[in-house]
Amino acid sequence: MYSSKTMSKKPLGAKVEDELMKYILQEPVEPGQKIPNEFELAERFGVGRSTIREAVKGLVSRGILEVRRGSGTYVINTNSFEVDPLGFGKIEDKYKLALDLFEVRLMIEPEIAALACRNASAEELKSLKRLCDETEYLYLNGRNHISKDIEFHTCIARCSKNQVVETLLPVINTAVYTFANLTHHMLMEETIKTHRAVTDAILKRDSVGAKCAMMMHLTYNRQTIMKIMEERKKSNTSDK
Repeated sequence: MYSSKTMSKKPLGAKVEDELMKYILQEPVEPGQKIPNEFELAERFGVGRSTIREAVKGLVSRGILEVRRGSGTYVINTNSFEVDPLGFGKIEDKYKLALDLFEVRLMIEPEIAALACRNASAEELKSLKRLCDETEYLYLNGRNHISKDIEFHTCIARCSKNQVVETLLPVINTAVYTFANLTHHMLMEETIKTHRAVTDAILKRDSVGAKCAMMMHLTYNRQTIMKIMEERKKSNTSDK
């Protein structure tokens, strides 16, 4: 049995998440296979079921696991997305971080979408449509869409053919990951609608339309984060 006593002074849930990832890689548990239930995992790692649930939730957010109701928890990917390439992990207030990231995205992503209209190759346009379709499918079927959402925004950035934009991808990817991790499926309809609008505009090489659609997509997301922050503030005030 794994012992929580051997774990470093990292939050227990985060450490168990790391240990669970090691278990998946070392067994190995291949994509498509189911991991043990939370009772077995709790006994294996020597922690409570709530800690296991927290660890599983973390790996779901990272695109490693997928919880299928009535069936169990399955491995869907063993290549973990690097979620903190710019050192944002040390920022405690993730909601404020998400808001700050959106401010940066609003400065650059509408223009990136406009550039993509002018510079994308025919093959890249096909890839963009495929990624839009796949992200929508995962969203509608309650599956983990984060990795595919990141691929979608990465594709738009690469379609711009701007080498500086390539270096900004970690900012965009971290923003997508942070937002999805905080809100889950809260904006499913809005996300699907605006993803489709951005894609359609780029396919038509309509730079103004792509720019406006991307601004709308980011605005919906930013408003949601602001609403959550306001609700958290009211809740904290009422608890005092």
